[in-house]
Amino acid sequence: MSVFSWIFMTFLLACTGCRLWLSNRQTQYIHAHRTQVPAPFAQQISLEDHQKAADYTNAKAQLGRMETLYDAVLLLGWTLGGGIALVQSLVQSSGLGGLWGAVASILVALLVSGALSLPFGIALTFGIEARFGFNRSTPGLFVADMFKGLVLTLALGAPLLAAVFWIMAHAGELWWFYAWALWSGFGLLMFWAYPTLIAPIFNKFEPLQDANLKQRVEALLDRCGFHSKGIFVMDGSRRSAHGNAYFTGLGNNKRIVFFDTLIKTLQPLEVEAVLAHELGHFRKRHIRKRLIWSLISSLIGLAMLGWLKTQVWFYTDLGVPDASDQAALLLFIMIVPVFTYFFSPFSAWFSRKQEFEADAYAASQSDAGALVEALVKLYRENASTLTPDPVHSAFYDSHPPALIRIQHLNGLANRA
Repeated sequence: MSVFSWIFMTFLLACTGCRLWLSNRQTQYIHAHRTQVPAPFAQQISLEDHQKAADYTNAKAQLGRMETLYDAVLLLGWTLGGGIALVQSLVQSSGLGGLWGAVASILVALLVSGALSLPFGIALTFGIEARFGFNRSTPGLFVADMFKGLVLTLALGAPLLAAVFWIMAHAGELWWFYAWALWSGFGLLMFWAYPTLIAPIFNKFEPLQDANLKQRVEALLDRCGFHSKGIFVMDGSRRSAHGNAYFTGLGNNKRIVFFDTLIKTLQPLEVEAVLAHELGHFRKRHIRKRLIWSLISSLIGLAMLGWLKTQVWFYTDLGVPDASDQAALLLFIMIVPVFTYFFSPFSAWFSRKQEFEADAYAASQSDAGALVEALVKLYRENASTLTPDPVHSAFYDSHPPALIRIQHLNGLANRA
């Protein structure tokens, strides 16, 4: 093997080893604290619920470790094992070449990759989620969701890929900049269109009917200066017993969404507090910052691809004997997560910082104590572990650990 092959193998081994080590730490730490509910939660969460959360988290971790090893083997198969080269050869032998041959190569690789990963999705949904009482989906609904996703991928992804490959072939050395502009514009359009055009394909959204809750929410929106296209309840219970709330969309197409499971679990004051937290992300410009960072990182990535595309070793050292635009894009998509994995703690830290800021905003606009009650109920109902391993949490968790977050909110409540 050549130099870059060894570099890739080293990073893949380090990435896989770190994932397994962190997962094992998480399992051991949670198991060691399984027999006692942390003191701040002892009055609200039973030992049975605490142990259910521990077992649920560890079951997902065990499946995750198997998937980590499986994904590493698949990645080697796609690259050094010649999988990408095989896809290119099969598409070419079918007589499909040029622009649409390149598009077909990408779509075939993505579809095969998704099919190979499907057993883990099935095991999670109909195995672990069902065993712990969370799954509400049926095999028919599961297949229907996959079919809808496939149709959307073909309808939206194929023309976009065709445009990108046309730019790669005709826009000169700065093709990556024009491709970035197209990709970014498409992403912003989808972000804007998602609430009204895409999300309803998968779920039903009905206007909030609870008059008391609606009055509270509208008063909160007035205080926060937030204008939306409506307040909706989503039928999340069709697929899962987990609850959540979010707002989505862009510009004048913003929409507030509550899962029906959340409405059933929380009291109106608690729902208001949860929404105040979500609005905190809006008022603190977290959504805008994430969009800007996404645009910057994608620009850097495409600029790097623009250089790698011209390097022969980029193809040959990763198991692709014949250079092509589609091979360059596929290789880049597949190997980038390996080389960026160790940036995960920085991303997680930044996200946790924003969560603290959103909590502080919620405490200023609503009842911090109600947010504490809501979070504790959601920890219990969603079987979220109260005792994550600190190292695992620092590396991955986008939200602060339960104990730290509740202590922070209690401090805000006391100051208020």
